[in-house]
Amino acid sequence: MNKTLKRLSLYIHIPFCVRKCLYCDFLSFNADNDLIDEYFKALGKEIVLNAGEYADYEVDSIFFGGGTPSFPDAKYICDTLSLIFESFHVSDKAEISLEVNPASAIFGKLNSYRRAGFNRISIGAQTLNDEELMKLGRVHNASMFYDTYENAKRAGFDNINIDLMSAIPGQSLESYLDTVKKVLSLRPEHISAYSLIVEEGTPFYDMELDVPSEDVDRKMYHETKSILAANGYHRYEISNYALSEDKECHHNKVYWTRGNYLGLGLGASSMVENVRWKNVSDIKKYIEIFAAKEDKDRNNVDKADVFVDNFKKYREDVEKLPIKSQMEEFMFLGLRLVRGVSLEEFKNNFSCDIHEVYAETIDKYKNMGLLKEYTIDGHTNLCLTDEGIDVSNTIMADFLFD
Repeated sequence: MNKTLKRLSLYIHIPFCVRKCLYCDFLSFNADNDLIDEYFKALGKEIVLNAGEYADYEVDSIFFGGGTPSFPDAKYICDTLSLIFESFHVSDKAEISLEVNPASAIFGKLNSYRRAGFNRISIGAQTLNDEELMKLGRVHNASMFYDTYENAKRAGFDNINIDLMSAIPGQSLESYLDTVKKVLSLRPEHISAYSLIVEEGTPFYDMELDVPSEDVDRKMYHETKSILAANGYHRYEISNYALSEDKECHHNKVYWTRGNYLGLGLGASSMVENVRWKNVSDIKKYIEIFAAKEDKDRNNVDKADVFVDNFKKYREDVEKLPIKSQMEEFMFLGLRLVRGVSLEEFKNNFSCDIHEVYAETIDKYKNMGLLKEYTIDGHTNLCLTDEGIDVSNTIMADFLFD
């Protein structure tokens, strides 16, 4: 592959699920087979439409998220990945991930995904306590999770992430740690562990919830870090742990380091060369746009005109990020990583020293013991300390310009 090709990651949004969880604020819903079929036809057209625009990029990560990508028939997912391989320059070493729900990820599907080219699976376990799963509105139980994990291994997956959630309504420190220990017994390559956030617009937002206290939530967080470290997992981001560096989620690191990523599908977000946008979130409109493109192609309308016309219709909120916004993102996204942000990269990107821009904020939190600078291999980084991670949201907010 030509080394001059620029790097690109692809995110593919699959908005369908059996039932929306009570805490979920993602763009997802149930749908009949006809709507699912129409959606994947439109998605295929969007993939082909974008391939020409990004012909000078090499794709080094692909992530199918949702919704529940394991909900539709596996053929839709596998055919979509095959089309991406045909349309884009995909690296032979690309990380290709798929989110799955234990209620729908049967062995036949998992086997098909692996054969199609997926090499990483992310299983949404959340908890292995059936009562807690019911309170979250999940459609699976602990037994289904164990079956899914075993079947993923049988299908040949050797890079598996398990999502864990803490601060669930009715959850105790003991029940949470019981889930953590059960997951550790499986030795997955990657674990994502995060606290429940009750978002406006979700069913949970309007409910009286018996959630753990802030002190218990903090204990869950610190115990997670301690237990995972003792079992060989290193934390590389605030909520993410891996058994080895090569099992860290490359795709997510692209987000945190402001790499180029192209979102395909309903409501998907993109950021390429400091231009940010999102796709339309109305599924009928999304499908109609690409159906119209097909009609125009039949009438032999010039391909460039077709592209420009659809480009304007399905991409919304297109914004060229100003330098200040780029700096803000560099800081509050990069500080999520345990390694922090590189002072050298900041200077290369923005032609100024990081201390010229953020001296007051950096000095403030260094003096409080919440930020530190360290040098490795001759390069200096700025990162959160362990105490800083506990109040990371407050610190990151201070790197936003007024």
